[in-house]
Amino acid sequence: MGTSEFAGTVLKRLAASGHHPVLAITRPDRQRGRGRRIQSPPVADAARELAIEVAQPEDVNAEDARALVAAAAPDAVVICAYGALIREPLLSAHEMLNVHPSLLPRWRGAAPVERAIEAGDSETGVSIMRPVAELDAGPVFAKRAEPIHPDDDYGSLAGRLAELSGELLTEVLTEPRDAVPQPPEGVTYAAKIERDDRRLDTDRPAEALERWVRALTPHVGAYAELAGGERLGVRRAAVAGASQAPAAGELEFREDSLLLGTAGGALELLEVQPAGGRAMDAAAYARGRMAPVRQDT
Repeated sequence: MGTSEFAGTVLKRLAASGHHPVLAITRPDRQRGRGRRIQSPPVADAARELAIEVAQPEDVNAEDARALVAAAAPDAVVICAYGALIREPLLSAHEMLNVHPSLLPRWRGAAPVERAIEAGDSETGVSIMRPVAELDAGPVFAKRAEPIHPDDDYGSLAGRLAELSGELLTEVLTEPRDAVPQPPEGVTYAAKIERDDRRLDTDRPAEALERWVRALTPHVGAYAELAGGERLGVRRAAVAGASQAPAAGELEFREDSLLLGTAGGALELLEVQPAGGRAMDAAAYARGRMAPVRQDT
């Protein structure tokens, strides 16, 4: 059971092992992208490439969906980024393994990779756990750590974690082990990324905003809100070394650098994406639209 590109990578890794899945359950096709075209979830595409049967129930907990799972007679049901809650009686009807990209109990919840980058964590990882009714609180079969590099964005880190997830999941299926309860200490929650969260909040310091840009790139995307409400997508940024930052919320073009003022220093925008346009070099964007600001010497 999975939906996202991350889950698709795990499915492919699992299919290449001796534990070839017989059924992939994913979410229904939805409108996606700027053109709002109907598209299949990445897991559906991956499963069809692998000649694995695909089911896309509206509600996996409904009686007909549960019957479909039972008919497959699974030795185990693997869950990875499915995107919907699995409830009783389905939850207890089969041996279930949930792939979660964090070192539980840190970063339970919907956005563990993004929140780990945002927090400035030096490492994260993968946990293979037994799902329970409480969100990501079940006992853990295995964990493995992965460092977060200073230049990691969501794309680079999630890619490594997906490969690691497939590897660790295969190990757990090959060599069954006991699940160990999570400790009560150290629990944190990775809240879902909401639409308004994408805006760069210039009441925060530049260091925090630089991490947030990386956390949302390339899948969601952060943006700076300009005068008049225009949104400028920000795909790469760095903490600026400017001695005199613009006022918080102000965007200035200085010495071939596009700077966004924050509550603590300036954020240099390196790659931006104008509304309705393609990603481009931030300095090239500014040269075509903004007058440079000269600093007094």
